Amino acid sequence: MAAHMMVRSCLLLRGVLFPRDLKPHTFSIEHSDNTLQSTKACYGTRGTDSTQEDQVNIPVERLTVSYSRSSGPGGQHVNKVSTKAEVRFHVLTAEWISEDVRQNIFEKNKNRINKAGELLITSELSRSQHRNLADCIEKISAIIAEASETPYEPTAEDIALRAARLEKRNKERLRQKKIHSTTKKSRRQDFD
Repeated sequence: MAAHMMVRSCLLLRGVLFPRDLKPHTFSIEHSDNTLQSTKACYGTRGTDSTQEDQVNIPVERLTVSYSRSSGPGGQHVNKVSTKAEVRFHVLTAEWISEDVRQNIFEKNKNRINKAGELLITSELSRSQHRNLADCIEKISAIIAEASETPYEPTAEDIALRAARLEKRNKERLRQKKIHSTTKKSRRQDFD
């Protein structure tokens, strides 16, 4: 049931909700091995190729999906329909994520991980279960993509440029200090 709803919500997300030219995340379903594939496009950030794509395969059977009543205004609709989507998966047993990415997820999302080690993602943005589920999957994909980013390593040229700027700033600071000191000395009066 959850896999069928995830397929429908991802297809809805893929075509109707978020056109490909506006959103960096696109989703597709692999029916053969029952995984959800998320592709994140890089937009010319420093240190990455603009055509490079990171692929995250999210196995549907590893996700626990549940629905509950959404909070907030909405009148009778909110009180009758369970539209809030809650998706959770156990981070330590997620073999589809590499070990260092799992550790980064643990460090960056301490408040979203419960005592059992499950990453809990909720969404109640929409009045539709499918849209909220698609939003949860997009959030999971964004968390994994953020955790898998490697920090920028400065080159020798960057280090040299930074050192030159620091030296220039220190020289300017000392020059201003000397000017201020001479101004103070000129105001001083000797009473000898």
